[in-house]
Amino acid sequence: MPAVAPASARDLDAYRERADRFIARLDEEYYRHFAGLKERFELEPIYAEFADLTTLEQTQTIGAAVNGSSSIRELWRFACEGYLGQLTKELEEQVAQAEAQLKATVDGDEIPFRMLKPSIMNEPDRAKRERLERSRNELVDEHLNPLYLEAHARTREAVSALGADNYFDLYRRFGYDLDALAEQCRSFLASTEQLHTTIVDKVFRERVGLPLAQAERWDKDRMMRAPKWDIGFPADRMLPALRETLRGLGIDLDAQRNVRLDVESRPTKDPRAFCAPIEVPDDVVLVIKPAGGADDWGALFHEAGHAEHFAHTDASLSMEHKRLGDNAVTECWAMTFERLTDTAGWLSRLLDFPRPREYQAEGAAVILYYVRRYCAKLLYEIEFHQVEDPTALRSRYVELQADALKITPAPEDYLWDMDGSFYVHAYLRAWALEAQIGAFLREKFGNDWFAQRSAGSLLRELWSEGQRLNADELLREVTGGSLELESVAERIREASSA
Repeated sequence: MPAVAPASARDLDAYRERADRFIARLDEEYYRHFAGLKERFELEPIYAEFADLTTLEQTQTIGAAVNGSSSIRELWRFACEGYLGQLTKELEEQVAQAEAQLKATVDGDEIPFRMLKPSIMNEPDRAKRERLERSRNELVDEHLNPLYLEAHARTREAVSALGADNYFDLYRRFGYDLDALAEQCRSFLASTEQLHTTIVDKVFRERVGLPLAQAERWDKDRMMRAPKWDIGFPADRMLPALRETLRGLGIDLDAQRNVRLDVESRPTKDPRAFCAPIEVPDDVVLVIKPAGGADDWGALFHEAGHAEHFAHTDASLSMEHKRLGDNAVTECWAMTFERLTDTAGWLSRLLDFPRPREYQAEGAAVILYYVRRYCAKLLYEIEFHQVEDPTALRSRYVELQADALKITPAPEDYLWDMDGSFYVHAYLRAWALEAQIGAFLREKFGNDWFAQRSAGSLLRELWSEGQRLNADELLREVTGGSLELESVAERIREASSA
């Protein structure tokens, strides 16, 4: 890549201002489409309006200005992701449009694509779950995978212009220590192998009536749905429980003028809760379509954790510290709230819940399942982004996931089951950060820390930092420790035996 002049301080400030508006427009578009307020997911007009932010020349001038600055490196990462995003934006629109319009006919019933996963989760008949799963996979392979393949092809071709050998190499240049995290993942998979086969087997037997050795991928969603616990997680208690939890921390949800709750039911609204931080911290939307059940409660509290983090972020922070930075931090706060919903003390205090310790043990098994799944995802994505022909990795995806989970995944998901920007890196480190921050909160404030206003004061102080600190820096500041994925295993062993 030829040498270019670095962006000046004035140029960087102007870029920050424009980038802030660009992200706000994207988040609002995401909110409106996935909340069911508009049919089409229209990214191209937004990218066209802010085309100056995502040119190759812009990425190069910002990259030349990094010079060891983590803040400017975040701007460079944003510019690079924008450059790659504008090359694939119409494909992303087509994927969203296909997901909104595709339907499967199963046993004479026409089911929208986005409702197939919820249908599998809610279907008690195992044979029908299999038919629903196979119908979904056929739609993925026929309609979505060609779009994913084209997007990956464009991305692979473009990264060389950004000075990287491949997508994996690009993210290492952004400061992602993917090699070290991959090594932690291998160690985690080895150290929790026996634990997985023991406690995940038990939760499959309890929730689905099958041992792990006989479970198939269409049984996994039913296991996560946990219908036997529905009585403990009614839909009409979701928002009151969230309000009460926040009140215990000294936060009045209804008095937060910068947090909007979108609870209306719309035909095309995504059934899963999500958070749209349109303006940080001034306009944060928490979107839910309350259905009840353990999975729905977990999703709501996860997104509420994001919402409170963004809503309490200091408005005076720079754009990159409010909107960019290490997403393991905001995911940690989301997981902190989500984990409350499978904590025996919280369940006993907030809900008239049967057998809370039994549910806590099952929740620990589910967390282990997810973390092992994401360990395998990281190892897969590292390989995926270094090969010329991604279709050759279809069988490798199945191999890695099956080895980690002891359940064979759908080969058709080898492209669908990936988040852009190596977001798996954020999730894995967030689990580690949550386990270690959670231990600190319990030690400092007691097991009922969620009902202590002093704990709420500390959380608000930490949330105000936005994402100025990365996960490693935040943990050092709070506990003096270093981020270790094995801490998740320790937390799971503790919770499953309590």
